[in-house]
Amino acid sequence: MVKIEKINPEGLNLKDKVVFINRVAKVVKGGRRFSFSALVVVGNEGGIIGIGKGKAAEVPEAIRKAVEQAKKRLKKFPIIEGTVPHKIIGRYGSNSVVINPARKGTGIIAGGAVRAVFEVSGVQDIVAKSLGGHNPFNTVKATIEGLTKLKDPETVKRQRGKSDEEAQSEEPVESEASVNKG
Repeated sequence: MVKIEKINPEGLNLKDKVVFINRVAKVVKGGRRFSFSALVVVGNEGGIIGIGKGKAAEVPEAIRKAVEQAKKRLKKFPIIEGTVPHKIIGRYGSNSVVINPARKGTGIIAGGAVRAVFEVSGVQDIVAKSLGGHNPFNTVKATIEGLTKLKDPETVKRQRGKSDEEAQSEEPVESEASVNKG
């Protein structure tokens, strides 16, 4: 199991974005008691992101609690030139999020909850597709799970014990079948 280091939110310029607000009811003897739950993502627009869930009688208080919780759960992931280093699929519950790197100028092509995560994380060019359920809580968790599984190319080179020259020489070789077609 990989130990994820805890990131101190002090000194980071964190932006927060409300993803989803839900009115929930508790049925008691005298009727219904209403409260609000809020799902919030926070990020520094530089590869650090966190999610939080808050619940309170008033919406602003629920958002404040969610932001507080999100700051305690910050995680880091690699960003290369405004996009992710490679394709990855994040899974949580019945939700899957396919995350693909994109060329510069593409923008954020993602829907709903996934878009909110990328907006505060600092990713400018990405293509993502949410599959499975439509629950925003699970969708956000699947997205963050995928982002935390990303690997930086420099780290992979070091793990494999290769120098920059060796990694450059290992370019994909075209097969004879693809050469004969053209």
